[in-house]
Amino acid sequence: MAAFLLWLLLLVLCWPLALLALVLYPIVWLLMLPLRLLGITVGAVFALLAAMLMLPARLLRGRPAW
Repeated sequence: MAAFLLWLLLLVLCWPLALLALVLYPIVWLLMLPLRLLGITVGAVFALLAAMLMLPARLLRGRPAW
């Protein structure tokens, strides 16, 4: 709700900037999408590497991890 009120305040006080933000927001979102997917992929690779490094210790421990 606060974001909507801030949007209305921006629209009333500085409507050209508000319209520019309204037009540019989807374009910026589309440009950031590949970077977001790259971040998810890098996080998954690091999680896989961590799981591979911890696997011998988990196997030698002999009891369930949970």
